[in-house]
Amino acid sequence: MNIILIGAQGSGKGTQAQRLAQSLGIRHVASGDLFRKEIEELSELGLKAKEYIDRGSLVPDDITVDMILKKLREPASAPGVLLDGFPRTVAQAQALDTDLEASGRRIDCVVYLKVPHDVLLKRLSGRYICRAQQHVYNVVTKPPKVPGVCDIDGSELFQRSDDQGEAVQKRLDTFFKETTHLFDYYQDQRKLVEVNGNQSIEQVQLDLVETIKRAI
Repeated sequence: MNIILIGAQGSGKGTQAQRLAQSLGIRHVASGDLFRKEIEELSELGLKAKEYIDRGSLVPDDITVDMILKKLREPASAPGVLLDGFPRTVAQAQALDTDLEASGRRIDCVVYLKVPHDVLLKRLSGRYICRAQQHVYNVVTKPPKVPGVCDIDGSELFQRSDDQGEAVQKRLDTFFKETTHLFDYYQDQRKLVEVNGNQSIEQVQLDLVETIKRAI
């Protein structure tokens, strides 16, 4: 089973993807996590990607596609994957389809986690991440028990550069301008379904599981 979860920044996609992958028993592959790992390691790929991420822009296809496809070819991905943050363009989706078809695999379902634009802005401006394990908090919807400290591992919470100022608006503009072209691409394949992401975490998770089961 190979699933794509599409959602704007601040939609709760990362939180839902981790839970959903566990529920379905498949591997969670998040482009953002992979990029952050490369950036932390100061790799050549990471340094190139950071330039775009800090500006709130999409990382070019040639960098992103190679990184993700390499991950999908690993043995741990064979039983199935939940793709989080990839693909973001039609070109990336076409490259993904081609690579999967070569190994007799395919995307089974594409889920759009829909959240209103004003809600996304509010969530992003209040989002903080823990330095140790990237646990996500929000000062409005999911505050830590102790301000500035992760509940789970006690590490410092910080706000990413692309969650601040003009970069927030630019990230959302980029998503709705570029990524939404994917909807037509997957709608033509009759693989696209939609889930309301403006609900409690628990309700969104229930809706995701039920929607995917019906679709597949």
